[in-house]
Amino acid sequence: MATVWAGIDAGKRAHHCVVLDPAGTVVLSQRVDNDETALLELIAGVLGLADGDTVCWATDLNAGGAALVIALLAAHGQQLLYIPGRVIHHAAATYRGDGKTDAKDARIIADQARMRTDLQPVRGADQISVDLRLLTSRRTDLICDRVRAINRLRATMLEYFPALERAFDYSKSKAALTLLSGYETPQGLRRIGVTRLTAWLRNRGCRNSAAVAQAAVAAAATQHTTIPSQSVGAAIVTKLAAEITAIDADLAELDHQITERFHQHESAEVLLSMPGFGPVLAATFLANIGGNLEGFDTVDRLACVAGLAPVPRDSGRISGNLHRPRRCNRRLLRTCYLAALSSLKNSPASRAFYDRKRGEGKSHKQALIALARRRLNVIWAMLRDHTAYREPAPSPVLLAG
Repeated sequence: MATVWAGIDAGKRAHHCVVLDPAGTVVLSQRVDNDETALLELIAGVLGLADGDTVCWATDLNAGGAALVIALLAAHGQQLLYIPGRVIHHAAATYRGDGKTDAKDARIIADQARMRTDLQPVRGADQISVDLRLLTSRRTDLICDRVRAINRLRATMLEYFPALERAFDYSKSKAALTLLSGYETPQGLRRIGVTRLTAWLRNRGCRNSAAVAQAAVAAAATQHTTIPSQSVGAAIVTKLAAEITAIDADLAELDHQITERFHQHESAEVLLSMPGFGPVLAATFLANIGGNLEGFDTVDRLACVAGLAPVPRDSGRISGNLHRPRRCNRRLLRTCYLAALSSLKNSPASRAFYDRKRGEGKSHKQALIALARRRLNVIWAMLRDHTAYREPAPSPVLLAG
């Protein structure tokens, strides 16, 4: 049983720590830089206040700016609880005063840790899952950058050459992006013609160069008017096309790094045996559970964290009113959802379960969420027993769920 509770309101450059005694009295309130020396002094000071008794630490961040203090507390064998910032925000309304300061937030964090018994400790993660978390997060950022660049590209092309904008799917066609690096105006496309443009694209390693050249020149033939925005717009489009091509190269390299690092994990082959999981999705799954199941008591707890377990909202005579949870790990939810969607292509068991749910009147999204929850039970057993997935033979029992 802890006798001192230390709440840390984590920040980028500095943290604020408030220490409470069993009566809830503040015995320490200190702002400390996010620096190893300063944090070590804080930890030593708080342990000195405890005078050999147990200290319960709590923070509102479990990564990012709190990474250093989390690592230092783990190295000192200290218990650390995680209280999400959303919880602190709502809890603040129950305390006196409308003001908001780092000191007040830190006191609320410490007080919540003192009173509550349902808080979860900060889960540790193995080195591979930590690396995968950073790599997959970077991949998500690059994909978002790519989508934004493509949207800007299309919006700019609409300013001066709408026919070429609608001629290709620039999110999928490498040849179309290569085309824009040299020929992005109607006049230039008409001047080079189909034959020479085909050869130009083929020399740059483009697939379907003849079809791309034909479509581009056909689009140029529909517009003979030069719009005032063409000069600057064409230059911007060329730069955006180069930017997207560079992002694609970075994504290819990053996917290789993720795959290579993922295969070093002991559960890699187990997860890859599950239909719907490729290296990237499986790596994202591992990264978001910390590499193992030690942070989850049961599969139901994992389903709650993943947002796959419905939560009741009953009141009075209203019961059985289930809703999707608002607080969950959205990256883990997305990973499980996409894996379930992909499994419909090559898993008869997944397809049968999905079809049955659709037959019960569930929407496509509801059926996939139900399938993802069902698959999570299987994944839990696979990781627990370290056994590969085996597709069950079709049977009435299986189809009945």
